[in-house]
Amino acid sequence: MGLWPTGGLWRHPDFLRLWSAQTISQFGTQISQLALPLAAILVLDASAFEVALLGTVEFLPFLLFALPAGVWVDRLRRKPILVVADAGRAALLTSIPLAYAFDALTIWQLYAVGFLVGVCTVFFDVAYQSYLPSLIERGNLVEGNSKLEVSRSGAQLAGPGLAGVLVAAITAPYAILLDAVSFVWSAALVFRIRRPETVPEPTAQPSMRRELMEGLRYLLDHWFQRPVAIAVAISNFFTTLGFSIILVYAVRELDMSPALIGIVLAVGNVGWLVGAVAATRLSATIGVGRTIVGSAIVFGPSMLLVPLAPQSFPVPFLVASLVLLSFGAVVFNVTGLSFTQAIVPDRMLGRLNATRRFIVWGVIPLGSLTGGTLASLIGLRGTLWVGAAGACFSFVPLLLSPIRSIGRMEDAVREHAPVSAPVTGA
Repeated sequence: MGLWPTGGLWRHPDFLRLWSAQTISQFGTQISQLALPLAAILVLDASAFEVALLGTVEFLPFLLFALPAGVWVDRLRRKPILVVADAGRAALLTSIPLAYAFDALTIWQLYAVGFLVGVCTVFFDVAYQSYLPSLIERGNLVEGNSKLEVSRSGAQLAGPGLAGVLVAAITAPYAILLDAVSFVWSAALVFRIRRPETVPEPTAQPSMRRELMEGLRYLLDHWFQRPVAIAVAISNFFTTLGFSIILVYAVRELDMSPALIGIVLAVGNVGWLVGAVAATRLSATIGVGRTIVGSAIVFGPSMLLVPLAPQSFPVPFLVASLVLLSFGAVVFNVTGLSFTQAIVPDRMLGRLNATRRFIVWGVIPLGSLTGGTLASLIGLRGTLWVGAAGACFSFVPLLLSPIRSIGRMEDAVREHAPVSAPVTGA
């Protein structure tokens, strides 16, 4: 018994179910994130533009459905949305190995599955980030988000290596089947969460347009949410621009095998684990604002190591890039998300999360499309240089905002307690 922690959220059975569900599905997702584009590259011999277009259609639903998803999430119970989204993703992904078994797999099916899985992910992510504050106390949000990020970090550490081995052993389409199984398991665990969920009371007669605009105004007028959204959008656009073609670059220019790619991604994701463990201590030591700004500064320079990698010896450069990038990203996410969940009223969380997703993930398909186009015009390495150079400036909106002056999490949360109207200011 002495081997396991017994305090805090370790004694919260419903959180443990949610945490277990996310841990399982995150491991499965890591397999598909590598296996899906490798199915296009290795099985269907897709071009760099076609592979980048696959990334575009996977994130296009965030442009099309994120805002209305936020309205529905604020109107409905969130747990059923999580279960249905997991079940839908499982069914869709199962179609890929089935089609491959009958020699009927096409790039168009990959596009269709990627798009529809993306629709399910939109609803899942918006509901998931809004569900946590109703499941645990706001004072436990940093601990909860840190534990969830540790799981994601562990999955990103072990998952790509496992994915590379599976793709090499049983081919990419069959490896995707394991992700489908993980979503079924995740849905079953979320279904078993027992804590009753209360639907927030609407403040007026439901109106999709009015509620959409309310969420958008909340984000754009908020002194914290606006600069964070702008910075993340810039980072996501340029990071995706570069990484949309990195697997093609690794396979066709660096001559890396699926197993080696998986190992590089796994070792590089050590940064996720270190960042998840360090995020709480960093924000407590140097303050929320400095933690957010400092972690964002890491994004761009870490990407420069990818095009700098020599063709004869690229692995150390790629690993170092991924370690730095993943460390900065997870520290940024844990700190910023915990602060957001603590200060935003529950009735606004769904729409705020959806509006933020619309902006910061809506640029991802644009980045993928731009990356594929640039790769056709200036080559793969040139495209990586453009992505890295643009990402270097993503921290500027944060540096110019009041965010840099936010102190310790406890003090900041007390100062900016949940309110029903947006906090406006400089």
